[in-house]
Amino acid sequence: MALLSRGVSLVLKTLMPTEDKSRKLLRIHRDDNVCIVVTPLKPGDHGLIDGHEVVFTENIAIGHKVAARLIRAGEKVVKCGIAIGSAKEPIPAGAHIHLHNLKSDYIPTYTLDKDHVFVK
Repeated sequence: MALLSRGVSLVLKTLMPTEDKSRKLLRIHRDDNVCIVVTPLKPGDHGLIDGHEVVFTENIAIGHKVAARLIRAGEKVVKCGIAIGSAKEPIPAGAHIHLHNLKSDYIPTYTLDKDHVFVK
């Protein structure tokens, strides 16, 4: 099991060109324009993505996505080398990506409004 863990770790390191030495972020595929949060982030935390320092402005939980670079409105959001949707608005590097700024191009995306009513 230890050998398998080391092998997986080596593979992940080669797929993580974020230069984030603190291991806060993980880029799974070289074509991804998002990184996965692997350590909880809070406002004021710093990270390094592709040689550029970003300062996180909100709490972001493990497993959530952040933009690896500016993603323009309408641009495809790519995770694991596959487009998972499009940006609803410009998303700056380091910003949290979730239902508030990402729409599925494949199935309807529904969220709740302030009155807890589904909106498309």
